[in-house]
Amino acid sequence: MYARLIDDLEVMSMPTTRRPTSPPARRPTSKDVAQAAGVSQSTVSIVLAGKWVGRVSPDTAESVRAAASRLGYRPNLAARSLRLGQGRTVLLVVPTLTSSFFGAVYAGAAQVADERGFGVVVYPWPDGAGRARSPFAAAHESIDGVFASSMAADALAELRAGPGPLPLVMLDSDPAGRAPTVNVDVAAGIHAISAHLAGLGHRRFGHVAAAVDTWTFRTRADALAAAVRALPGATLQRQATAIDIRAARRAARDLLTLPQGRPTVLVCDDDAIAAGAYKAARDLGLAIPANLSITGFDDILLAEALEPELTTVRLPAQELGAQGMRALLSLLDGHHPASVSLPGTFVARGSTGPAPR
Repeated sequence: MYARLIDDLEVMSMPTTRRPTSPPARRPTSKDVAQAAGVSQSTVSIVLAGKWVGRVSPDTAESVRAAASRLGYRPNLAARSLRLGQGRTVLLVVPTLTSSFFGAVYAGAAQVADERGFGVVVYPWPDGAGRARSPFAAAHESIDGVFASSMAADALAELRAGPGPLPLVMLDSDPAGRAPTVNVDVAAGIHAISAHLAGLGHRRFGHVAAAVDTWTFRTRADALAAAVRALPGATLQRQATAIDIRAARRAARDLLTLPQGRPTVLVCDDDAIAAGAYKAARDLGLAIPANLSITGFDDILLAEALEPELTTVRLPAQELGAQGMRALLSLLDGHHPASVSLPGTFVARGSTGPAPR
């Protein structure tokens, strides 16, 4: 009964035309794929849902995928949802849509989701705005799971509430939480920056720190403080700022006009913050890097647009989204994915040079 109803849904979703003399080509169904591959419709469903391992042979799975590709078959999400009792949709919660970093996170997640017939809805919820409210009248009826980047899991409690909490994966978030996490090793990135600057002779460090109370920024601050403590004769001053170029400009000026002497380098928590530091340096007539070195973090497009180009740490944002989506799909399949930490890449450019005498 269900197989017939599913095929009816697939046929109902076929494109139509008003030209009686030119009937549209029939959209291939799962039944067509099954016949082409010489298998049952249930086998087609298992393979295209990515659940075939241990249930059908690799040769059979490849045969089904080849038949689907040859016929141009794409699963009908309404039909699949009826069969599985799922909406085949997940929610990605991010602090902002204005950063290219989160755009890359979404791109990686969407690519993996599409391979499994899932859709990804992006939901911005600014950090510090309190508990996130659901964008749906009934989240449990609309989405199958949630993954969120660079925020506290507690902020998602209301969104996930219902008859059993929705599956959750956290990105760039505290690995000590109860949800699986996919993180970037930001501490290693800060240590790479610190070692680079120490090698250039810097001992007076300024930290233009993001005024955001999340795991990723706390980790950056702790790692920088530890690196400076381990460097004989080094000092560290910190000034907090919003992740905003104008606010960062003011914070950087405050550090650069301290009565006890200005830092020789500003370590910035974010590339946009670093752009504000560039403006502050030029306000004060300081050449970069002759009088002042500056570093960022993330390696967004802005890093290469600055002059001189910015020394920073490149974060694998697209891979972060892809790995997060894989972890969430694993949860939905009933598994318990392990937390993952991805390496960043230190990128030395023209904004850092020897410490001025």
